[in-house]
Amino acid sequence: MAVITSSNFAKALQVGVNTWYGRAYQEFPVEWTSLFEQYTSRKQYEEDVGFAGLGLARVKAEGAPVEFDTERQGFTVRYSHVEYGLGFIVTQLAFEDDQYDVIAERRSRELAFSMRQTKEVVGANVYNRAFNASYTGGDGQVLLGSAHVFVSGGTYSNILTTSANLSEASLEQVVIDLQKATNERGLRIAIMPKSLIIPVDLEFEAKRILGNTNRPGTADRDINALVALGKFPGGVIMNHYLTSTSAWFVRTNVQNGMKYFTRRDDAFGEDNDWDTSNAKFKATARYSFGWTDPRGLFGTAGV
Repeated sequence: MAVITSSNFAKALQVGVNTWYGRAYQEFPVEWTSLFEQYTSRKQYEEDVGFAGLGLARVKAEGAPVEFDTERQGFTVRYSHVEYGLGFIVTQLAFEDDQYDVIAERRSRELAFSMRQTKEVVGANVYNRAFNASYTGGDGQVLLGSAHVFVSGGTYSNILTTSANLSEASLEQVVIDLQKATNERGLRIAIMPKSLIIPVDLEFEAKRILGNTNRPGTADRDINALVALGKFPGGVIMNHYLTSTSAWFVRTNVQNGMKYFTRRDDAFGEDNDWDTSNAKFKATARYSFGWTDPRGLFGTAGV
């Protein structure tokens, strides 16, 4: 078990240190909240169950009975809440002899920073693993793929047919593909793009594409149709925890797409060992990230 002793902070026991560096860095604002819908939970896990409704009406011949259709349950998605925690131990002597309170300050600041970073990484990993066959959803498919399964039979896609880098043309193709989407019974549904999600590597390209009323990269002054039509009302969301330099994502207006459940918020605690007088500090939280309806996200791995 790791224990912080006087030797870990030898300089903290001496007078004469001008400053301590390496801790007072600026933090990015919370970013995971732009990637997921937020919910709370009071159970060990939460389950979302799909639904396949009625299909198209049939032609009814004169005097013939109406044909009857059926509805059925779809795929089930389970959100199993995971507990995360971290702590540290400090000896009584290290506390007593610390001339700068550098060790005492660690109690909440460092733990809070670690817990925030953990949640950002766990949330972003849902996107980072969107094409990874080891991580599948209720229909047994990866988050972003071309073989999502209709309960009534057949498949649909939420990726570009051909992977493409972020561009005006590829974004327009996403909008076109989304507006051709159907429900479980093949009926057209109004899926619209909401926001463009990118890694830091694509920030400047995204700005060139969606930050001007004119078309990007041309000498003509044609209008930028994506901007003029307001196709991305949620704007561009840059996330510092996305690991691919080429993959980009479009969140849609579909409900129950990308979801986050809080089972227990960050909780901080401290105690002392009676026999050693060591001080113990810890932080824990319990939550889950995932997706229910794959139509909540569209994307491509890029090239």
